[in-house]
Amino acid sequence: MTLEWMLIIGAGLLLVSVLMSKISDRSGVPALILFLAIGMLAGSDGLGGIYFDDPQLTQNIGVIALNLILFAGGLDTQWKDVRLIVKHGIALSTLGVFTTAMIVGITAQYLLGFTPLQGLLLGAIVSSTDAAAVFSILRSKGLGLKGKLLPLLEFESGSNDPMAVFLTVGLIQLITHPATQVTTLLGTLVLQILVGILSGYLFGRLLVFLANRVQLGFEGLYPVLSLSIVFLAYSLTSILYGNGFLAVYLVGIVAGHYDFLHRRSLMRFHDGIAWLMQITMFLTLGLLVFPSRILPIISTGLLVAASLVFLARPISIFLTLLPTSFSFKEKVFISWVGLRGAVPIILATYPLLAGLSQADEIFNIVFFVVLMSAMLQGTTIPMIAKWLGVDETLPAKPAFPIEYNPVSGFKNELKEIIIEAESMAEGKSIVELGLPQAFLVILIARENEFLMPSGGFVLQAGDTLIVLADRETFNMVDKQLKEPYIPQ
Repeated sequence: MTLEWMLIIGAGLLLVSVLMSKISDRSGVPALILFLAIGMLAGSDGLGGIYFDDPQLTQNIGVIALNLILFAGGLDTQWKDVRLIVKHGIALSTLGVFTTAMIVGITAQYLLGFTPLQGLLLGAIVSSTDAAAVFSILRSKGLGLKGKLLPLLEFESGSNDPMAVFLTVGLIQLITHPATQVTTLLGTLVLQILVGILSGYLFGRLLVFLANRVQLGFEGLYPVLSLSIVFLAYSLTSILYGNGFLAVYLVGIVAGHYDFLHRRSLMRFHDGIAWLMQITMFLTLGLLVFPSRILPIISTGLLVAASLVFLARPISIFLTLLPTSFSFKEKVFISWVGLRGAVPIILATYPLLAGLSQADEIFNIVFFVVLMSAMLQGTTIPMIAKWLGVDETLPAKPAFPIEYNPVSGFKNELKEIIIEAESMAEGKSIVELGLPQAFLVILIARENEFLMPSGGFVLQAGDTLIVLADRETFNMVDKQLKEPYIPQ
């Protein structure tokens, strides 16, 4: 096949995937299912007839894609929200994953005739929720959730891959080398987590430092800088026996906590790259699977999917969150948003590459389980949230007609302040507020209009002020404007 035809096929699949995402928006079907379906249709059992059977290449593509998806998710995560649930998220990412793997493994052993280690391996592969699936579904649906649910679900999905990878690799090691000591594997897990956390923090700070201190001549070089940090963080962490996925996710969270040059443009760039990687990853996984091999394991796949969705996930959530303040309904919802996506399918290539018996059956079961999870859970999340009463209406965020990128030596930032009802600013003109000179009101958003401010402009409840100020001045004025009005 010539390069031109390869580009035509690749670009065509990407174009169809992008256009099909509109169906996802209108129908509620998760985009990942559509991307997988397009890949399957283009594959050897589909209309396209493209033969693809390379687990190693699929795994490599998946690793690269997950790095960029996890970094983009971390960069878009607000630390002020995450720090409130970090201990709960860590518990779900470790104990929750282990409990899920154990329950699915026992089910596979007694109902499917797997050996204990084979059953645990299957459980480990499907034990983690998928960051790409959770990020894309929760954010694309614009679903508002009460309390600490949204940051917990996103943090769990972004941080539970290390445990699933460790369990998968460790169990393959035990199957292929029965003399391996379990204590050795536990030591490896601790090392992976500690090195991953330290590496993620250091590379996150390094990204912020370089972005602010190295004044590059072209803005287009800043995305190249961030990409290099992402892949260095993953690769060096892995070489040092740490978990690269955990490190990359933390690089995004740490960097997102600080202000640095071209932050907004970098976030837009990585959001687009994350979507490209999601499409590429799911198309590749769709090409890899042979639908004709899925049909014989449907009954087996249904048993595994049912045990995962209705037994393993709820038990792991309720046990892990037992000592927390989350309500019964919130725990039920967290249990339901246990979406499986690309990560389990990528992990299912590990037994294939290790040459394990029943590796093909495990891969096909995992693929079917992912489809069932996405179809059953992914399509019903908004409905379940409303039924349990944990949803809330998100305030519409207007797209402002101005953009601001900070430059070195200029400490002012562009921020928003919403005038709340009964605050001291309601009904007053801007000049009456006595704002400091270092606090500049640039634009005011009122309902669907953007208004140019003047000293005599009278503020109303719900107005959004776009202001330019340094952090200290902004915090002082923000506190002042939120004070309630006290009649004289």
